[in-house]
Amino acid sequence: MALALTACGTGAVAGEPISVPGAVAGPSSVDTSATTTTATSTTTTSVAASKPASPKPATGTARPSPTGFPTAATTGVRPGTALTVVNGDQTFSTPGAVVEGKDFHGFVKVTAANITFRNCVFRGRAPGGNAALLDAEHATNLVVEDSEFAAANPAATLDGIWAASTSIYRANVHGTVDGVKADSNVLVQDSYIHDMSWFASDPNQGGGETHNDGVQTFAGESHVTLRHNTIDMSTTKRPNAALQNSTSDTHVENNYLDGGACMLNFDHKSVGRPLTGLFVVNNRFGRHSSYQCPIILSTQSTISQNLGNAWADTGQPIPPPQVHD
Repeated sequence: MALALTACGTGAVAGEPISVPGAVAGPSSVDTSATTTTATSTTTTSVAASKPASPKPATGTARPSPTGFPTAATTGVRPGTALTVVNGDQTFSTPGAVVEGKDFHGFVKVTAANITFRNCVFRGRAPGGNAALLDAEHATNLVVEDSEFAAANPAATLDGIWAASTSIYRANVHGTVDGVKADSNVLVQDSYIHDMSWFASDPNQGGGETHNDGVQTFAGESHVTLRHNTIDMSTTKRPNAALQNSTSDTHVENNYLDGGACMLNFDHKSVGRPLTGLFVVNNRFGRHSSYQCPIILSTQSTISQNLGNAWADTGQPIPPPQVHD
């Protein structure tokens, strides 16, 4: 069952601010009637800092953690936020920038430390190869709060977020192939990852169909935590997993997980050694995996803690992990 892992300054602001009258609830919920997408834009602009930012959420400004599992109503841009359209690709290279209320029609890249995005929409453009709506692989202590990732031009090579040293809170991620591709030191919390885009032909899969994951991690990385998220792949065509993981010290805590061949897939083979430091605690599992398989372990993957995990509909414990390569 294990599947191959694949790689999958102030900028010019265009247009008038737009208002989000209610919670973001999918690609059509943000009012974009006054905007146009510039899918062919490739201009890159460095964006300067507006004020120092903490790598942790700012007290008093962030939406509190939802009490139930996250939905569209508890994630994404906060109701009443005015959004300003930003056309073209943007690179944030000045440490400490706080970026709020932007509607990005182009790819966003972060190369500096201690940047915060709050109440933003990331739409991207048509990719020319592998790309992400937000590329944070070279970021340090990046924080993303109350934001939506909704691909304007879905493609087989387009993901939602490429993350390293990044904390993501209350994000609504949909319409891409993978929701989050995570390197080391990544936290995804109180977020809603759902409705990924499936394609029959993916160059990263040798021309085969996409292997959609809610979150995918990589060999040689460590310290990834998924805490209190809804990762629902049940509406995506033939998804691979809610989490495809080859990272040590991975914590999967208090999530709702559904869809995929198996919902959690822990695979040591790309690591080249045993995969350890896996903690799966107090999660609830849906019934829509292809093999009624909550967890699969490759033969050299070991869960350090498997506790309190149950079916969402009955509250009964899930079966022991399947084990095979």
